[in-house]
Order: sequence, then structure tokens, then C-alpha cells
Amino acid sequence: MSTHLVAPSILAADFANLQRDVEMLNQSEGDWMHVDVMDGRFVPNISFGFPVLKAVKKYSKKFLDVHLMIVEPDKYIKEFVEAGADSITVHFEACPNLNRTIQFIKELGCKASVALNPHTTVASLEDIILDLDMVLIMSVNPGFGGQKFIQNTYKKLNDIKALKRRYNTELLIEVDGGVDINNAAKLVEAGANVLVAGSSVFSSPDPLAAIAALKEA
Repeated sequence: MSTHLVAPSILAADFANLQRDVEMLNQSEGDWMHVDVMDGRFVPNISFGFPVLKAVKKYSKKFLDVHLMIVEPDKYIKEFVEAGADSITVHFEACPNLNRTIQFIKELGCKASVALNPHTTVASLEDIILDLDMVLIMSVNPGFGGQKFIQNTYKKLNDIKALKRRYNTELLIEVDGGVDINNAAKLVEAGANVLVAGSSVFSSPDPLAAIAALKEA
């Protein structure tokens, strides 16, 4: 029986039929819905914000995993929690006072996670890992879906797994970018227990089957 979670990313959904796709995910074996928020500053793309998250929350029956790829996330965290986020991920690279940011997320009753870009070392988190519910390892450069998976991700997963054993055994390890049925089992073996998948789900002729396959990996 699989113990890892699958979090389909609605960034790859059909925005003209978002309610339909959210309701499809409700019927799937997916555990969470991953919501990528981009501001055109931290990453070279713009996705969506509070109104879309509120609309997703209205129809979703899943845990909402909100990934903030934005500068100055502290300004917006409270509003994202009020819009329906169950977990908020901020980027290490965007938070000069990371400990304060994480404590703020938790004070609002939300799960707190930190994402690392491909060039950021896992060792950067050693002094805060005790306070985290999850770490998100970016396996592509953030900003666009459908990118090629970065192979060094496996090493980073092993590194964060070692920190987890040492400091925080309850930590979730999420991986995002280029995840599909071809690498899912290897990612889980390396330490990932939350798989984010966008293109490989929504580009599939049978998204429900694609999610089920990732769940079984």
C-alpha cells in the first residue's frame, strides 16, 4: 500500500473549465490540490491569486496546498489563509526573515512549508527544519509547467531525508516539477512523500488513471 501523497497541480488545468477540473480531482485518488501562485517578479510568469483560490475552495473537497512563488510573501499570507489555504509554502530565496514568516503562517493555523530552488542547498534549512511541516524541493526552475526534470533532485531528496531523520521525523518532503509515472517510484525511494504533478496529469487522455498510477508508484 502506498504511503506517499499525490498533489495534482491546477496550474495545468483548463482555466476555462476550472470547476469541472476541480470536481474531477475531487473524484480522483489525489490527496491534495496544489495551487501555484506566481507574481511575475519572483518568477517570470503570472498565474492567479485570491479570487481563483476562493473559487477553487468553494468546490474543492481536498486539502489545498498553496505554493507562493512571490516576493514579500508576508504581505499576503493572511489573505491566502482566509481564501482557503490549508498549507502555505514560501520560498527560502524570497524570505529574508524566514523564521518570522514560518511562525506567522503557523499562528494563522496553517501548515508551514519552505521551497528550495534547484540552486539552493538543503543545508540552508538546517537551522529552521524543526519548525517546518514540509520542505518542497523544486525539480525544475520555478515559473512554468512542462519543464525537464533536473536530475540532481535525487541527491537533494537524499540530503533532506538525512536532515529529517536527524531533526524532524514528521517532516513531509514534497517534490514539484517534471514528476510523472517514469520517475515517481524513484522519487519516493529517494525520500519524497508528496508528489506534485501538473502536465503529466492534465495532459493525459485519462487524468484519473494518471493520478491513480502516481499513487501506486
